[in-house]
Amino acid sequence: MTGAALPVGLTLGDAAGIGPEIVVKAFAAGLPAPTVVYGDAGALRRAAAQLGAAMEIAAVEGPQAARPRPGRIDVVCPCTPLPPGLPLGRVSAAAGRCAYDSLCAAIDDALAGRIRAIVTAPLNKEALQAAGLDYPGHTEILAERSQTREFAMMLANDELRVLLATIHVALSEVPARVTPAGQDRAIRLADRACRQMGIARPRVAVAGLNPHAGENGRFGREDVDVIAPAVARAREAGIDASGPWPGDTVFMRARRGEFDIVVAQYHDQGLIPVKYLGIDQGVNVTVGLPFVRTSVDHGTAFDIAGRGIADPASLRAAHALALAMTPQA
Repeated sequence: MTGAALPVGLTLGDAAGIGPEIVVKAFAAGLPAPTVVYGDAGALRRAAAQLGAAMEIAAVEGPQAARPRPGRIDVVCPCTPLPPGLPLGRVSAAAGRCAYDSLCAAIDDALAGRIRAIVTAPLNKEALQAAGLDYPGHTEILAERSQTREFAMMLANDELRVLLATIHVALSEVPARVTPAGQDRAIRLADRACRQMGIARPRVAVAGLNPHAGENGRFGREDVDVIAPAVARAREAGIDASGPWPGDTVFMRARRGEFDIVVAQYHDQGLIPVKYLGIDQGVNVTVGLPFVRTSVDHGTAFDIAGRGIADPASLRAAHALALAMTPQA
């Protein structure tokens, strides 16, 4: 298969969480493009039975063997089968390993051009660690497996796009990581992400690190000495960048339409405004990879796993954005 005929690869995530449930619900409601799941087929069958969804769960050798049609879920099973009695809502080393192996298989297929994009259901970091896998999340696995050096996390919904200059690090470490190279990379990737989403000339706003963007050095020198020069370099390179803007107002301004994307300096600075607007339509995008990867904007939700009340809206939004970022041939 080539071009638009390639399926989307959807990873199941941690099978002890809500991943199997939201995947079954998404397929049952109908997806607008061929899609193959990477994960444990048994977990999907159990989720379908619990939901009373009359879905055929078909294990296939690879995406090329998928035969997508309504009422059927094609599943590539690259991991050791999970036990039928896998407890839901609890950390499981087996589920963590299966989620990792499934993600790696999807990455390999994306790199080989066998799938159109990767869409991911949530992982559980504790389960990964229980399986001996020391990763804080999807982003680092994706970058390592694809040998990507320049990458960033972007969160997006209908009202706001935010790219993070630093991701999973302690807040105390952030100032030292606000470097010229890091700022240049974040601004460049923010511009690239917007262009992938069809914005011809993105307006990139860069948030300051300190209160009031440092207030000319009164509250810290990072904004003056590092961020502002990076904005100037980006403008010289032809990127419509501006800032540093105070973090307490820049997201509101972007939401009103003044900017197309905001570069946030640290995890919570960027994710709180996006998630405050609601996680149902939020999408996580890894920018800089040699393929498109989108994800839900929520976790494994162990507290509601198996109860049949998980909302697949973020998964469907992630799937839709993956299609939008990989236009048909």
